[in-house]
Amino acid sequence: MSSIRIAGTISESIVDGPGFRYVVFTQGCPHHCEGCHNPQTHDFAGGTVVDTETLLGQIKADPLLSGVTFSGGEPFCQPKPLIEMAKEIRAAGRNVMAYSGYTYEQLLTSDDPDVRELLSLCDILVDGPFVLAERDLTLRFRGSRNQRLIDVPKSLEQGEVVLYAD
Repeated sequence: MSSIRIAGTISESIVDGPGFRYVVFTQGCPHHCEGCHNPQTHDFAGGTVVDTETLLGQIKADPLLSGVTFSGGEPFCQPKPLIEMAKEIRAAGRNVMAYSGYTYEQLLTSDDPDVRELLSLCDILVDGPFVLAERDLTLRFRGSRNQRLIDVPKSLEQGEVVLYAD
């Protein structure tokens, strides 16, 4: 396994995706959205470096978890360790969700094969930057109306964005 720079974790969350979720807040974000919920995650040199094996041990030890959410910061800025984690999480029968300030289309056409692979391992993606002018507290799992809740496997299969519905 490898290491990853994180801002922190939440061991059981019900607001960062469907079901009980373990949340990994990655450190470092290039977007700097006005009104960001996690501005302490912007500095790429901040946070703490941890072993992905340690995080996976915590995840696997909790039988209540339905999945893991990669948040941030910007998870797609550290795709390699998250790819390793996503494979283990899915092998354990749990789903993977990610938040990104990039759009699905930007991730899908990224020049970085690791970014595309991490996207392919996600079950759900919340895409697009947080836009303060479009803030909407009634949205499920999203902060602003421009952000989409995407069913990644169906979108990849159908070749167009399919919104997630549970």
